[in-house]
Amino acid sequence: MSTRTAKDAATAVGCEVGQIAKSLIFQGEDSGRAYLVIASGKNHVDEHLVAERVGEMIRIAPAAFVRAETGYAIGGVPPIGHDAPIRTVIDQDLFEYAEIWAAAGTPHAVFRLTPQDLVTLTKGEVIQTSR
Repeated sequence: MSTRTAKDAATAVGCEVGQIAKSLIFQGEDSGRAYLVIASGKNHVDEHLVAERVGEMIRIAPAAFVRAETGYAIGGVPPIGHDAPIRTVIDQDLFEYAEIWAAAGTPHAVFRLTPQDLVTLTKGEVIQTSR
């Protein structure tokens, strides 16, 4: 089954959409730097909240940039295993769940972990990413 979207992934594993940890790549408007935002599947990322934390305005990155920075295509970007380290922020709402699911490198695979595992593996900062 497809796991390309949070809804698809939740259907495939039989969990709530909020338990899907979607990996979104943003690009800094000034620096051009990549930022990974791992958000709960139920949330829409507020770019201004993330920008306050990272110190510059951001925009969702185009597909070619995502592939170049992570080594993965949109819809399958995992939270770890990228070509180079990426500054990561994690949606605090993922901590509402004992277990979460994240992309495993393709739009047809996910893996289970805990929110704390996600922080440990990514060394990400936990913040509010949506209003």
